[in-house]
Amino acid sequence: MIYLDYNATTPCDPAVVEAMLPYFSVKFGNAASKTHPYGWIADEGVEQARKQLAVLLKAEPQEIVFTSGATEGCNLALKGVYEMYAAKGKHIITVATEHKAVLDTCRQLERKGAEITRLEVNEDGLIDLDQLVTAIRPDTILIAVMYANNETGVIQPIAAIGRLAREHGVLFFTDATQAAGKLPMDVHHDQVDILALSAHKFYGPKGVGALYIRRRDPRVRLMAQIDGGGHERGFRSGTLNVPGIVGLGKAAVLAMDNMTGEQERLRRMRDHLERSLLGLEGTVVNGNKEQRMAHVTNLSFAHVKAERLIAALNSQIAFSVGSACTSASKEPSHVLAAMALGDGRIKGSIRLSLGRFTTEAEIEHAIGLIGETVRSAQMV
Repeated sequence: MIYLDYNATTPCDPAVVEAMLPYFSVKFGNAASKTHPYGWIADEGVEQARKQLAVLLKAEPQEIVFTSGATEGCNLALKGVYEMYAAKGKHIITVATEHKAVLDTCRQLERKGAEITRLEVNEDGLIDLDQLVTAIRPDTILIAVMYANNETGVIQPIAAIGRLAREHGVLFFTDATQAAGKLPMDVHHDQVDILALSAHKFYGPKGVGALYIRRRDPRVRLMAQIDGGGHERGFRSGTLNVPGIVGLGKAAVLAMDNMTGEQERLRRMRDHLERSLLGLEGTVVNGNKEQRMAHVTNLSFAHVKAERLIAALNSQIAFSVGSACTSASKEPSHVLAAMALGDGRIKGSIRLSLGRFTTEAEIEHAIGLIGETVRSAQMV
């Protein structure tokens, strides 16, 4: 089977697995055990990973809080800000195309009294900065806009959003799950105040992630959502997943070392895949073609439902319809719906995402399989 679903998850890089292994059996201590070498060694692994991830984001190590993944990070960011800054206001701005980890959390906050503005996007999937400015109110406490969309790969103007948020004295949170480890990041240049990521999206292990929380100018405060023990400077209590954290740190190092060359290689293969499939009658790309991730394409095929492609290809190519986190529901993509693409185009859309272990031979084979399947379906 050809794996073209790297936006859903990535395999652990062998070097990541190698870095993690000692922490399962030899260096197995609890990082919170401060009275003996087993704890000290585990803590050293954690702090090294904190530094490695800080380099990836151009942050300070003390600004990194380890979590179980980006979903927990999004929950902590949104709920933590809402509860901590309630005296200032209850208004949060987000975008209709956010991941469910943000949208569902916002719905939960609405039940608690929050007022949520959901910005629309244009047909390319981008927000209108003028609409963002108009949406900001005196009681706005947070702007939450994802860095790169998980379904289309569209990259929002993060630096411009950060500047506007800072000018209006509003905190800025970005869900960078799909972008971290793939795009150069500088949280201070972009004026990001809180950022969530997950290791398994860039060749680290599942079940571990991190939240960047700005320490100064401004100092961001969050109300903890998990109590007990005061781990991670009180932001996130619980025994640390030391092997996973070490793996996350190693994945960050590999991402830094390989980023430029890897993205160029993936862009070439993605573009070839895309050009070849656009030769099929009625095929279109969904989302902005310029401001997007190098490794992903979202395509709609005329008169062919995505479910039919899945049924025909599921033993040969792994790919997604919409988000992996919501594909089991078989609901139409809320991202493409927010882009107002039309029912037929939405139902005929698939996401193909490439990665570190994708080969040119696999791309050629995928082009042939998808092309043959689409042509056969259109003839029926």
